[in-house]
Amino acid sequence: MKDLLDDIDRWQHDGKRVAIARVVDIEGSGPRDPGAAMAVNEVGEVVGSVSGGCVEGAVVSEALSILQGERDAGVITFGYSDDEAFAVGLTCGGTIRLFVEELDW
Repeated sequence: MKDLLDDIDRWQHDGKRVAIARVVDIEGSGPRDPGAAMAVNEVGEVVGSVSGGCVEGAVVSEALSILQGERDAGVITFGYSDDEAFAVGLTCGGTIRLFVEELDW
């Protein structure tokens, strides 16, 4: 998370809204450990990683949906058996759970 702070500070200074996604749980094999984080601002800029690249695109979409008020903050799950997760590249055989929320300045 510390490696995201400079970008988050810059975005805050620029008045941009930001969503944070954090790995909160993994079952089986997972690409990143709990605590891994990613930040997305309202124009789609991204820093950090929650999966080493395999589901980042889907997470960005979820984060933008939260920032646009289309969905509430909460836990999203990607697993090997999920058609969507497989389609976006989560082939590690495990399941990852992420908590995604808008950053409250």
